[in-house]
Amino acid sequence: MSPLLYGLITGIAFGFLLQRGGVLRYDRQIGALRLMDMTILKFMLSAILVAMVGVYLLKDMGIVKLNLKPTIIGAQILGGLIFGLGWGVLGYCPGTQMGALGEGRWDAVWGIMGMLLGAALYAEAYPIMKTTVLTWGVYGKITLPQVLGVNHWLVIVPLVFGGIGLFLWFEKKGL
Repeated sequence: MSPLLYGLITGIAFGFLLQRGGVLRYDRQIGALRLMDMTILKFMLSAILVAMVGVYLLKDMGIVKLNLKPTIIGAQILGGLIFGLGWGVLGYCPGTQMGALGEGRWDAVWGIMGMLLGAALYAEAYPIMKTTVLTWGVYGKITLPQVLGVNHWLVIVPLVFGGIGLFLWFEKKGL
């Protein structure tokens, strides 16, 4: 099967889960930003935990090989600030705004246009950023288990149990 077909299938599944999980709703987005509704955090955290376990199982079985991007602190801070600003202003993150457009919410078009403009500005600014922001805090292709000098399962298992504990706490608090 073609990688593009895999991408289409997983994209449709992800969009379906976004819609069914209720995370495309503006009130849920704002609730997450105000730390009053943890639906989106629970959705994202569950996806991260399942992916983390799945990817490392596939890696250990020799089915996939990890291709890490280098850790560059300056770029991650700047990118996170831009991402957060866009999410706060629009009320959608990139994935949810595409889902919202699929539901017929035309306000998401502004965010999509913003992403395209941002990509164009990044391409134009890249030569300058290559000698500035993209050189601040370069740590190379590292993972948390490598930094700690332990087997990856010694990090994954506590993170999974911590995530489950966090879910239970959110439920107890009604978040």
